[in-house]
Amino acid sequence: MFTLFLLGNIASGKSYVARYLERAGGLRIDLDQMAKGLYQPGSAVVAELADCFGWDILDETGGVVTARLASRAFADDEQTAKLNDIVHPLLVERLVDRLLPYGCCVATQPNVPFAVVEVSAPASFLDAFSLADEVATVWAPLDVRRGRAIARGMAPDDFERRAALQPSDEQLKAWSSIVFDNAVADGRLEAALDEWLACHGFDRAGEADD
Repeated sequence: MFTLFLLGNIASGKSYVARYLERAGGLRIDLDQMAKGLYQPGSAVVAELADCFGWDILDETGGVVTARLASRAFADDEQTAKLNDIVHPLLVERLVDRLLPYGCCVATQPNVPFAVVEVSAPASFLDAFSLADEVATVWAPLDVRRGRAIARGMAPDDFERRAALQPSDEQLKAWSSIVFDNAVADGRLEAALDEWLACHGFDRAGEADD
């Protein structure tokens, strides 16, 4: 199964692109959601997160309050690195389990021609890029992204703090072989995605051409 890693900074439209490709027949995998799925009450990873970031990140059932964890884990690069050190190995293992059975570990493969993996923190995930057949970036200028985020209800200070911790546009593009321009909502992004699907032999029904 062809695997596309999809990069993009906050409010770039990465999730929109992933959903668009999912509707075209792809298997969508959101690494943020996959990571949250690791936070099972009573698990070793939850205990390690609590030891590192404070036991008050847990609710009364022992589950992780993700907003509280995020406020501490993304406070600066050092704290983010601590989070990645705890979660990253398990996340890679979970992703491998999700991808490889479709590609090499079962005799009968399901009718899923490609997977699109949303990678929100690529700098900490570079060692897993070998799992991808292609890496793409969804790009929009900073001022456009700021406006989108604020329109969705994000506080300006929160956007600036989170954006400052993310890779530069130049770095994202350097990691990618293709860039989807989402600066303006005028249909060009969708046309580029349709072209990408056609070039890879994926039709709109989600089946690869022979």
